[in-house]
Amino acid sequence: MKSVLLLFIISLLLCLTGGFHTNFTGTTVPGVSDISVYVCADLSAVIRRVDPRFLSVTLDASLAAEEKFMFLLQSPKLKTLAKALTPAFLRFGGTRQDFMVFTPQRFHQLSSSFTAEKSCDKLLPSWLEQRLKKEWTQQQMSLMREDVQRKYKQVKFTEFTVDLLHSFTSCSGMDLIFGLNALLRTADNTWNSSNARSLLQYCESRRYMMSWELGNEPNSFEKKAGVRVDGYQLGQDFTHLRKMLSESKFYHDAGLYGPDVSQPRDHRIDILDGFLPSGAEAVNACTWHHYYVNGRDTSLEDFLDPEVLDTLTLKTNEVLEKVKLLSPGKSVWLGETSSAYGGGALGLSDTFVAGFMWLDKLGLGATLGLDVVMRQVFIGSGSYHLVNDNLDPLPDYWLSVLYKRLVGPEVLKIKAFSNVGQSKRVRLYLHCANKNSYRDGAVTLISMNLSRRPARISVPTLLSSSTVEAFVLESGEDGLYSRSVKLNREVLKMVDDETLPDLKGIRLPAAEHLQLPAYSLAFYVLTDAQAAACQTPQ
Repeated sequence: MKSVLLLFIISLLLCLTGGFHTNFTGTTVPGVSDISVYVCADLSAVIRRVDPRFLSVTLDASLAAEEKFMFLLQSPKLKTLAKALTPAFLRFGGTRQDFMVFTPQRFHQLSSSFTAEKSCDKLLPSWLEQRLKKEWTQQQMSLMREDVQRKYKQVKFTEFTVDLLHSFTSCSGMDLIFGLNALLRTADNTWNSSNARSLLQYCESRRYMMSWELGNEPNSFEKKAGVRVDGYQLGQDFTHLRKMLSESKFYHDAGLYGPDVSQPRDHRIDILDGFLPSGAEAVNACTWHHYYVNGRDTSLEDFLDPEVLDTLTLKTNEVLEKVKLLSPGKSVWLGETSSAYGGGALGLSDTFVAGFMWLDKLGLGATLGLDVVMRQVFIGSGSYHLVNDNLDPLPDYWLSVLYKRLVGPEVLKIKAFSNVGQSKRVRLYLHCANKNSYRDGAVTLISMNLSRRPARISVPTLLSSSTVEAFVLESGEDGLYSRSVKLNREVLKMVDDETLPDLKGIRLPAAEHLQLPAYSLAFYVLTDAQAAACQTPQ
C-alpha cells in the first residue's frame, strides 16, 4: 500500500497536475467509484512520426475466388466508406493470393478507351448488389470449409479483377498493394515469375500505378501447400522480383513490401533470420502479421484483458530488434492484423468490444515504432471486417474514421498513473491533432477505459487553458456485443449510400475533470494546447 501511495505522490509531483480539467458525463455504474488517472506529457518534441497512411486496410483475396464478387467494388456505398479512410493503402492479399493465377482473356483493347477515371461513374445496379450480397453469404461457407480442411483450390483471375481493384482504389483515393503468388515454384524450388511477368505487363499497358507483395505468411506454406521455402530463398525471390520491377520503365520505383511473416511464436522468427540478409535491400518495408488470440476459443474477457493487449509489445519488439540487427533503418509494418486469427471471433471481432484491441494496437504500434498498420479486413471472408456482408459499417469502421480525422502522424510522449498504481485498464496515447482538421499546436488524447468503473483523467497544468472537443464512443443497445456504436450518445449510421453522418465532437470548457465512461473509447482534441512539437516550422 505504501508503494502505491508513493507512486501516486511521485506522479503528482512529476506532472504538476492542476488547473486543467474538463467534464464529460457518460455512462456510470451506481455505487462504483471512479478510477483517478494522472497524466504526464511532453509537448516539446515528437518522439516519432508514422506514415500518413498509418491506418490502412486489406481486401481479402478470397473475394476473387469467384470473380463475379469483385463487382461489389462498384457499390456506391462501399466507395463512400473507402473514401473516408484515406489516405491509406489497400492491400489485396491473404491466404488465397498464393493460389491465384493470372489467366488473361485478352478481351480488353489496349487503348485509352478504358480508364479508372472514367469508370468512377460506373455504379453497381441495386438489383445486382442485392443478388451478390446474398450469394456471398453462401460463398463464405465454401471458403470456410477450405480454411478448415486446408485444401485450397487454384483460383484463376482475369484482367477483370485487376481493373476493378485499380478502379476502386483510384476512385476512393487509396494506394493499391497487390499480393503476388509465391507458391508458383520451379523444379529447383525458386520462384517461377512467368505468371507475375504476364500480370505486370498487363498492368503496365494500362498504366496502373500500384505497389507489390510476394507471398502471404511463408512460414505456413508447408501446412497449406506442402511446400517449404526458407527465408534465404524467399529473399532471393524478392530480389528477383525487384529486378523485374527495375527493368520496367513504369514500375522502376514501385513499392515492394514483404515478407508478410506470421507473428513470432516461442521467440522464433526464423524466416526473417534468412530473409533479411538476402532480401532486405529489395523491399521498401519489412512486413509481419499479428493477431492477439485464436478466434475459435477466445472470450469477451480476452478482448478486455490488458495483459492480452500488452503481448503486442513483446511481439513487436522481437521483430523490431531483429530488423534493426540485420537491416538497420528498414521500416517495419504490420502488413495484416486484427483481433483474432482464424477469420476472427464471431460475435466479438465484429462488435463494439473489438474496438479496444483495435484502438490500443494503433496507439501502441505507433509508439513502439511501426510505420503502417493494415487492418484485416475492409470487406471479405471472416468476422473481423470493418464493413459487414450487407456493406454496412461496423463499430471498428467508425472508430477508424474518427482516428483518421482527429489523429496526426506525430507521436508524443505520455505517461499515465492511477490511484491503483500504473494504469492498465485506462490506456492513453497522445499525438498531434490532424492538421487537416485542427490548427497548429492542437493535440489529440487517445483514450480507452477497459473497466466497469468510470475514469477521471487529470492532465498537466500547461494544458489548462485549452478548450476540448470530446468524441466519446460507447456501445449500442447490445452492450459490448453490439454491432452499433454511439458517438456522444448518438447512434452512428449512414445518411444514405453516399453520405456519412456529421461526426461532431462536444466542445467542453475547463472544468473539474475529464470523465471517461466505463467501457468506452474516446478522442479528446485539445484545440488550444499550443504544443511546440505540433507547430509547423516557419
